[in-house]
Amino acid sequence: MIGETDRPTIDVIIPTYKPGEKTAKLLRRLAKQTYPIGKVIVINTEALYWDESLRGCYPGLEVHHIKKEDFDHGGTRHMAVSFSHADLFLCMTDDAVPAGPHLVERLVEGFGARGPKGERPAMVYGRQLADRDCELSERYARRFNYPKEGCVKTAADIPRLGIKTYFGSNVCCAYDRQIYEDQGGFIRHTIFNEDMIFAGNAVQAGYAVVYEARARVIHSHNYGNRQQFSRNFDLGVSQADHPEVFGGLPSEGEGLRLVGRTAADLLKSGHPFHLPGLVVRCGCKYAGYRLGKVYRHLPDWLVRWCTSSPGYWEMKAGRAVQWAQEETGETI
Repeated sequence: MIGETDRPTIDVIIPTYKPGEKTAKLLRRLAKQTYPIGKVIVINTEALYWDESLRGCYPGLEVHHIKKEDFDHGGTRHMAVSFSHADLFLCMTDDAVPAGPHLVERLVEGFGARGPKGERPAMVYGRQLADRDCELSERYARRFNYPKEGCVKTAADIPRLGIKTYFGSNVCCAYDRQIYEDQGGFIRHTIFNEDMIFAGNAVQAGYAVVYEARARVIHSHNYGNRQQFSRNFDLGVSQADHPEVFGGLPSEGEGLRLVGRTAADLLKSGHPFHLPGLVVRCGCKYAGYRLGKVYRHLPDWLVRWCTSSPGYWEMKAGRAVQWAQEETGETI
């Protein structure tokens, strides 16, 4: 547990896959942070794709290689935590670039916040800013999901915020190590959403989730309609698999608010010609999400066509065979 007057230690955890220039920029900016970082731990998928020159971007970089078939959103990050002994650890993706030298400092400060009943933060996530090449409607979506004002979210906010109470992102999110361990850490096998699953369980256990808007990273994607469909399919799958967290908290209302706000911003800024594309994109996202929620009723070939994570289903099928063998004692 972090004391009120302690200066907590912090490590950074970054899963990488075919890391490039953004990863190099991320590491260089971590090296310039005002708050001291203990270790930067990289879990790289496939040694073949690792660029050794990246070690020069951050002195003492710790790199562990895994195979592609062993990668798991929650399990891989949990493995990385085992290499850290710091009070806090910061999860980042390999394409999230700190917007300045105070990122880590602001995240650590966020752990000083408290909920209305004194709830301590289990996690503090940062604000994501759109990159220069970001498509217009995605830029507005970033503003909607990551506003200028920070907040502290607890169980008392569920009636008002719904599923948004559990919103947080491992693109840039720091965790209290002791609370993380007490809560059992990230789920070990999940298609997606390991951050919100952890947040939901933590909030239900009486902890807080803090959004620290002063901690900023540059991170955005220009996903096509097919990619949006598949990502939201995986999102629906993760929610269907965890009714103990997401049951009774529909996401559709928040999605409609985002669409309405984005459409209003496009009209206000004089870009009505972007509206048809917004409608198509949102239709793809909604269709993917709804199919993901009912994936158990879909044929296997359709599930694999819809997903953006085919490796997850291969791993799941392999584990099902393993469990059957253990149950029967026979080779299948």
